[in-house]
Amino acid sequence: MKRILLSLALFLPFCLQAQQEHHEIGLTVGVSNYCGDLQPKLFPSSGYNPMGGIVYKYFMSPHVGLRAGASYTNLTGADSLSNIPVNVARNLSFTTHLFEFHGALELNFFPIEILKKKATPYLFGGVSVFYFNPFADNNNGDKVFLRPLSTEGEGLPMYPDRKQYSLVNVAFPFGGGFKFFIGKTIMLTSEIGFRYTNTDYLDDVSKSYVNLDTLFKYKGAQSKQMSFRGNTVVGWNGQNPNYGFQRGDSKSNDWFWYANITATVYFRAFGNPREYLKTKCPQLFR
Repeated sequence: MKRILLSLALFLPFCLQAQQEHHEIGLTVGVSNYCGDLQPKLFPSSGYNPMGGIVYKYFMSPHVGLRAGASYTNLTGADSLSNIPVNVARNLSFTTHLFEFHGALELNFFPIEILKKKATPYLFGGVSVFYFNPFADNNNGDKVFLRPLSTEGEGLPMYPDRKQYSLVNVAFPFGGGFKFFIGKTIMLTSEIGFRYTNTDYLDDVSKSYVNLDTLFKYKGAQSKQMSFRGNTVVGWNGQNPNYGFQRGDSKSNDWFWYANITATVYFRAFGNPREYLKTKCPQLFR
């Protein structure tokens, strides 16, 4: 570890020595998906949804930059789409709108510049804050938000180890991509970015079942109905799950990810239109 830190310390001054600063502002569009209790595969065959957002980047040198952005997407998952029989029998589902704000460090492999390198692969890593609120359709087809129902006993006095989960959480984005100039103004980027979250409740599923009669008593019939959906599957054996029977996998938190294309406007001197126009219309300023 000491050798790695020393190498980074020696590498950063080299990256920053040119001090060729630039800024980028643009839009991003792509697809998203999630990996968790209702979808254990990182790249499944279903569950893809559109995403979009805005991004700002400040590069201290052609190698090293900082970025910040905001994005919106939907995440979905359903046991009915699974090829795992026990999950199909569980028959849970969820959807959530997700808003994310992220900040990260971005490292270019090559010193991309208007008059030099026109393309480079890159890596990024950072931290983000996101908002989510899972919901599903009940037996009548009505949209029901799941968190207030405490489907796994969260917040109930007889389950003190199960605290109510927060709808605002932290994730750790990381990934990479490839970027290249189109002319001298537009930077086009293709990227894939993974988000490891600090929650296992993106899908409202994490631990084991609690007593369904207790849910009915404290949270009502809808809580009981949405906690266990196996009784709506053809071939149900008529037995409700016992307290402690596995509902989800609490050993790992949920993930989500984006695969996107971003187009940004490249500014050599942000906040200085005269300096920027020199790169486009030099005859006006000579």
